[in-house]
Amino acid sequence: MRSLVLGGSTFVGRRLVYRLAGHGHEVSVLNRGRTASELPPGVRRYVADRTDVGSMRSALAGTEWDAVFDVSGFVMVAGGSPIEDLLALFDGRTAAYVFVSSIMAYHPSPLMPWTEDQPTSAEPVTSYGGFKAYAEAEVRKRHEQTGFPGSIARPAAIYGPDNNILDMETAMFLRLRRRLPVLLPHGGLVTGNYGHVDDLCALLLAMAQAPGAVAGEVINATGQAITTAGYVRALAEIVGIEPEIHLLPDDLLGKVAGPLFGHLFGVRHHGVISTEKARRLNLPDERGFVEGHRQTYEWFCSSPFADAPDAMSDPVWGAGYDFAAEAKALAQP
Repeated sequence: MRSLVLGGSTFVGRRLVYRLAGHGHEVSVLNRGRTASELPPGVRRYVADRTDVGSMRSALAGTEWDAVFDVSGFVMVAGGSPIEDLLALFDGRTAAYVFVSSIMAYHPSPLMPWTEDQPTSAEPVTSYGGFKAYAEAEVRKRHEQTGFPGSIARPAAIYGPDNNILDMETAMFLRLRRRLPVLLPHGGLVTGNYGHVDDLCALLLAMAQAPGAVAGEVINATGQAITTAGYVRALAEIVGIEPEIHLLPDDLLGKVAGPLFGHLFGVRHHGVISTEKARRLNLPDERGFVEGHRQTYEWFCSSPFADAPDAMSDPVWGAGYDFAAEAKALAQP
């Protein structure tokens, strides 16, 4: 299968490239060439900016694909730019186009689990969730108008080896290994879904290989939900310690400089999604939450992250951690 990955230099995109190459596919990546990344031998690189359709058209002139995987379709890269031209560029030149969306494309609802037919975000296109919802709508509209073989995968929080969002399992494993206290907002009751990166990649590949079954469809991924308190206790058991959990009073939130906890622990990320549709379509099952995090911890212990400093910032996602700030907040009267 001739596959093109839009992105391919970090986390999900890079893991997807390795999965495709490992299955014997002819793999190419297209990105801006700004992030150094080691890729498998034989992977071809195209350099173009997805916000500049002229550079995309020039880079991809004369190419056709069995599958295009769009894993760089998020507002930090796309800048809220129109996606219509990008879809038009691939229309008639690929047998499958899989867009990686997000749970943030949903309009939050207290009725859970969230299913694919529920309303999407009304936030501006310049926001993360707003851009995902807009891009989803454009993929589905083009499918309706031209038969474009576009489908949409909607994951929640993705974890696993090479995760470039620093305030997720990386920060939590560090806290626990260093026996630092863990601060939890909202009584530790915020509930979210987590999925292993390799399970998401398996789902994307399966969707690309069955375009007739999924074209025009939105499919939820990452269906395993857990509270933030449960998340901490599960990871602590993997590390082999008893966690020291402190519940942050709500009236303290916003009054003490942070970051004080992972961004997914905030109330905005409270939501549970249903993956029943994926099961009905016989798409790949996920590994268990504990199994996946145990495997990730084994990778973590032999990675440079095991010796990471007590504070790291993330210029792309704005999702860093600062253990000194957490200690200062804990010392508040």
